[in-house]
Amino acid sequence: MEVTVGGDEGSPRLDRVLAVLRPELSRSRLKALILAGSVSAGGPPIRDPAYHVAAGQTITIDVPEAVAPEPKGEDIALQIVFEDDDIIVIDKPKGLVVHPAAGHDSGTLVNALISHCGSSLSGIGGVRRPGIVHRLDKDTTGLMVVAKNDRAHQSLTAQFADHGRTGPMQRGYLAFIWGVPGRQRGTIDAPIDRHPHAREKMAVREGGREAVTHFELQAAYAGRDVKPVAALLACRLETGRTHQIRVHLAHLGHPLMGDSVYGPHFKTKAGHLAPGGQAALAALGRQALHAYLLALEHPRTGELLHWEAALPADLQLLKSALEAAV
Repeated sequence: MEVTVGGDEGSPRLDRVLAVLRPELSRSRLKALILAGSVSAGGPPIRDPAYHVAAGQTITIDVPEAVAPEPKGEDIALQIVFEDDDIIVIDKPKGLVVHPAAGHDSGTLVNALISHCGSSLSGIGGVRRPGIVHRLDKDTTGLMVVAKNDRAHQSLTAQFADHGRTGPMQRGYLAFIWGVPGRQRGTIDAPIDRHPHAREKMAVREGGREAVTHFELQAAYAGRDVKPVAALLACRLETGRTHQIRVHLAHLGHPLMGDSVYGPHFKTKAGHLAPGGQAALAALGRQALHAYLLALEHPRTGELLHWEAALPADLQLLKSALEAAV
């Protein structure tokens, strides 16, 4: 769509001007299109809904075709760790989005699960999130459990809400971080909320939702000058906030290696790594975080189940390179 700003729309704000000129598109739809980079004015995308336009400007709106309200099954290979009639546990690879959302309407874990499990997932946990009770970021690897029926969904939802405070649920992560904490183990208890200025980020903020992460130092790695430059932590979640480990470790002053969102100011740290470490980090292209441990109570039998997933190849390469420099 193309529209021309008349200057008499009542406000110079991009979102409000477009709401006047294209009333068939809701304000929330227009805002989503702007934030997604689908609106421009003869140049690069304008991603700020408050951007001031001028009379006579031509605005282009790229409105994507409507997508089906229900995700379709897609033949996407899954690394299945465990499966029975109630649950399925997978070792998620990097780059796999968990459920459909803006910009990711296909190629997700949900599409793969619908293909693998068939109609058994229907209606469990919502149309767009069938069977999903927790998620991992797109570029975080590791163990995830999915419910295959309502009974399993209810049980797993309750276990994840409890986060092991009173039950057997455990979620363990391996995190490669910049720097070395000053203590062997510790707890980060800091509330998390949406970042006040960057909507795609979370941040430690007073008044946010309770967030607790426990960590234990597994190894410290020296750089080219033989001084400690990085470390490996084992982290355990007591709550499950969006980006929790990434936000908490950045708040601690030790962001994840490779995390372009929460650790951009640490890019120069790579120069302190030995050549092998620099090469492994450059090849990683993602945050160095892996969900290696998952323990829970089986929703039907009550049996305590426990799984561990080895580091994927890219993180094992990083680990080996860091160890070789010690």
